[in-house]
Amino acid sequence: MGLCFTKSHEIPISSAAGSPPHTYQPLHKIPQTQTQTKRTTKPSIPKPLHSSHSFSGFPSSSSSSPPPPPLIGPILNRPYVDIKAIYVFGRVLGRGQFGITYLCTEKSTGLKYACKSISRRKLKSDKDIQDVRREIAILQDLSGQPNIVYFKGAYEEISNLHLVMELCSGGELFDRIVNKGSYSEKEAASVARQIVNVVHACHFMGVMHRDLKPENFLFSGPEERSPLKAIDFGLSVFIEEGKIYKDIVGSAFYVAPEVLRRNYGKEIDVWSAGVIIYILLSGVPPFWAETERGIFEQILQGHLDLQSQPWPAISAAAKDLIRKMLTMDPKKRITAAQVLDHPWIKEDGEASNKPIDSAVLSRMKQFRAMNKLKKLALKVIAENLSEEEIKGLRQLFNNMDTDRSGTITLEELRVGLSRLGSKLTETEIKQLMDAADVDKNGTIDYIEFITATMHRHRLEKEENLYTAFQYFDKDGSGFITRDELRHAMTKYGMGDDATIDEVINDVDTDKDGRINYDEFVAMMKKGTQDLNERQR
Repeated sequence: MGLCFTKSHEIPISSAAGSPPHTYQPLHKIPQTQTQTKRTTKPSIPKPLHSSHSFSGFPSSSSSSPPPPPLIGPILNRPYVDIKAIYVFGRVLGRGQFGITYLCTEKSTGLKYACKSISRRKLKSDKDIQDVRREIAILQDLSGQPNIVYFKGAYEEISNLHLVMELCSGGELFDRIVNKGSYSEKEAASVARQIVNVVHACHFMGVMHRDLKPENFLFSGPEERSPLKAIDFGLSVFIEEGKIYKDIVGSAFYVAPEVLRRNYGKEIDVWSAGVIIYILLSGVPPFWAETERGIFEQILQGHLDLQSQPWPAISAAAKDLIRKMLTMDPKKRITAAQVLDHPWIKEDGEASNKPIDSAVLSRMKQFRAMNKLKKLALKVIAENLSEEEIKGLRQLFNNMDTDRSGTITLEELRVGLSRLGSKLTETEIKQLMDAADVDKNGTIDYIEFITATMHRHRLEKEENLYTAFQYFDKDGSGFITRDELRHAMTKYGMGDDATIDEVINDVDTDKDGRINYDEFVAMMKKGTQDLNERQR
């Protein structure tokens, strides 16, 4: 199993109607919107720990008269705190829209934490302040629950607000999936159980999360079986009895259909968790399109594919749970408590130990079966993709290129595929190596790797196909002639008559001795339909 998309940058969700479509970055994650529901009641704010420490703004006095009262911060309604009197700040752990997260060490104990520091200047409106107050209150309420990050405390200075919480050093669930590459059903069930534990704890505590996605889960440590922790509750709200929630929030792949219809409740969290489990098992989202609007349309149509690869090899129990979690009608959808009681997800349940085939490995096998013209055309497409579009595959390439030489050797490919869960024979690995090594120099370079492993939905984009066709059609006649084909393929040692004849016979359906654009497109899409449908 390999994940077929990775992180993106600022692409907020907007209303399903009336908003301009964004260009979909299939190799990126789509982050959350900033639209949030404003609470009508003001949550209680936790007192900052160590409030007995000196306060900035607390003037010194040499007289015996009592000092004036400390200055009160407008966000926490508590005295300002000198955060550096309590913690030593270290390196930056991450950056977000509203703040920077630092490694910090508590002076009194030597314990390490993560501190999210938010500039007061970014909290410009009453709504911004209410939102951060709500997040603090929710963190305080949920802290200590299994699979939820421990919240140490909130501290306010004149210029910054600081949220200190448990340090999770194992990285994001998203990155672990990409790097691991393959989960057995039993491993996927273990991760899924922890995710649903968070949903159950939230709902039990009267909280609706509203933005469940792999990026919002960290492993507590680098060990393989480290507990998973939910870390981000910025879009979470306290559930108000009888209230109809209408704000479109969350991240595109994980949004429930009722969110898009602007009438939802806590059932949306079960849907989002179901999407994550689907990805854990198959490597792709259940609802996919090139644009945000297209993703929304797919979600509203609700066609759930549990037939294409790798689903025939996945247990009936897993598919049963997916169907129940991704039920369109929220009233009929399974609850978090019922999910935890499902036979597949229970401890010692029915989940199998058999590895699930990696999507990356599947693409390499498919690439091996392509004719040489198609391989070269894919290379042209790969060379024209932006760095952002192939960011995830670059990380996968770097993971395989262990000596950082810029190329993957046969041994590195063998080890890398093994880490992806492959059980290939030596002969099969050599065949994949030979297929991906387009220039036949004995190694796979970066572009060759991207060519062999990039998502085949690239072949549905007209501009990519036309760019590749133009590469071969040097004179712009609208046809790829035998001479043009020979010229392009000779560069890669493929320009012999036998290879040219093979390609012409395979692609030239009207038998006029040349390849027109329609024939070229048909060749490019041939054999990829099943995988394209899997990635929708």
